[in-house]
Amino acid sequence: MGRYIGPVCRLCRREGAKLFLKGERCFGSKCAFERRQGTPPGQHGRGRQAFSVYKIQLRAKQQVKRIFGLMEDQIRAYYEKATNAEGVTGTELLVALERRLDNMVYRMGLASSRKEARQLVAHGHILVNNKRVNIPSYAVAVGDKIQLKENSKKKPIVQQAIAAAEARVLPEWVSLDKHEISGTLKALPTREQLPDGLNEQMIVDLYSR
Repeated sequence: MGRYIGPVCRLCRREGAKLFLKGERCFGSKCAFERRQGTPPGQHGRGRQAFSVYKIQLRAKQQVKRIFGLMEDQIRAYYEKATNAEGVTGTELLVALERRLDNMVYRMGLASSRKEARQLVAHGHILVNNKRVNIPSYAVAVGDKIQLKENSKKKPIVQQAIAAAEARVLPEWVSLDKHEISGTLKALPTREQLPDGLNEQMIVDLYSR
């Protein structure tokens, strides 16, 4: 199955949580999830929902996939690497996803959504340690300097994203130089510094069945 290209607001409603897939729209009054009170999409969205352990595990995995814009084989590969790491598998999985270059560009506020950040990376607008990197899944290391190419700093979508990000709190593990429009990964995030709404243990349980 290819990458989902339909209305992304339906994905938030399907998962019952705001996934922040549409940038600034998610923070305003036009957010479909808020306007429709988080009800699932479709004709029978308000109907009775059957629950099972497997369904909870599946929804936890789908939520993470959709937040980070991954395909099934990609998230499974991240899980396999996390099982071989020394730490807690679920935490290692989330940390590896947070280290993706497209996610770091988004976290720094250089793009209004991860999808927009992925496009900036893929189109060659991002430098890592002064070298162009156009691979969205590139794993950023602690201390790596991430910045926009000089002629990319004036792009309207970048300027809009930076202006909007002024109102949001930067993660503790990311630093940002607003003058240079560059940032670094100060340290690997701990589980306490990562979003509370994700249930990584359910993902581990699903893949270890």
